[in-house]
Amino acid sequence: QVQLVESGGGLVQAGGSLRLSCAASGRSIGSLALALGWFRQAPGKEREFVAAIAVSGSTAYADSVKGRFTISRDNARNTVSLQMNSLIPEDTAVYYCAAKRTYGMVTFQETYDTWGQGTQVTVSS
Repeated sequence: QVQLVESGGGLVQAGGSLRLSCAASGRSIGSLALALGWFRQAPGKEREFVAAIAVSGSTAYADSVKGRFTISRDNARNTVSLQMNSLIPEDTAVYYCAAKRTYGMVTFQETYDTWGQGTQVTVSS
């Protein structure tokens, strides 16, 4: 019913900013009542939660990114974005967006059943 494609990754210096976007195909994320999330996987590490946003607009963030990252959704454009500010080398990872058809908040990756292909974010020292 929906496919996700991330974009916006790249190389940025520490302290810089980057904005990731995830486009959903098919029906709008609004009509599909999608909970959306961002996860990341650094080299040699397991995938971890970054941020999530519910249909209501309620958001949740990992402690490591709270205050620096902002998740948002644009139902009209079928996108979910992650604004990343004050980037540090520890933010280097492949970032994935995920979706689940639910009105609730979803922060556990095992709950999501639709995933994008990922986009690389590299923060240099």
